[in-house]
Amino acid sequence: MTDAYERRPTAADISVGDTGPELVVEELEREDFVRYAGASGDFNPIHYDEPYARNAGNESVFAQGMLTAGFVSHMISDWFGLDRIERFTVRFQERVFPDDTIAVTGEITDVTAGDEDVTVTADLEAKTDGGDVVLSGEAVARLPSE
Repeated sequence: MTDAYERRPTAADISVGDTGPELVVEELEREDFVRYAGASGDFNPIHYDEPYARNAGNESVFAQGMLTAGFVSHMISDWFGLDRIERFTVRFQERVFPDDTIAVTGEITDVTAGDEDVTVTADLEAKTDGGDVVLSGEAVARLPSE
């Protein structure tokens, strides 16, 4: 994974069209899905039991959607600062399979000035190394003017 921003942005640092720090999670493994199951309590065998997943009509086990959402939340909290995020929404679009590499990106789509701060909206996306969008979303953050 990539490192967090050195300094949290202020309104003076942000413009529509700016992109955030890309976060890349390389070659996810079944073990990652099992670890997430343990951390989250989501023990649906479709995420770690290959015969079960195939019998249910899937090509393989696949990651929990919230694992992918966690990668996206990691990127936006690195970008803006966790305490500045007001809203974070996601839409799951495709499954993430073992050996997939996920790249998380964001782009500023709106900057609205307030009396003492600025509200920033960013579109978010997680893609596989094959170019499939697995998750899209939006974050809204409130940044200090300076």
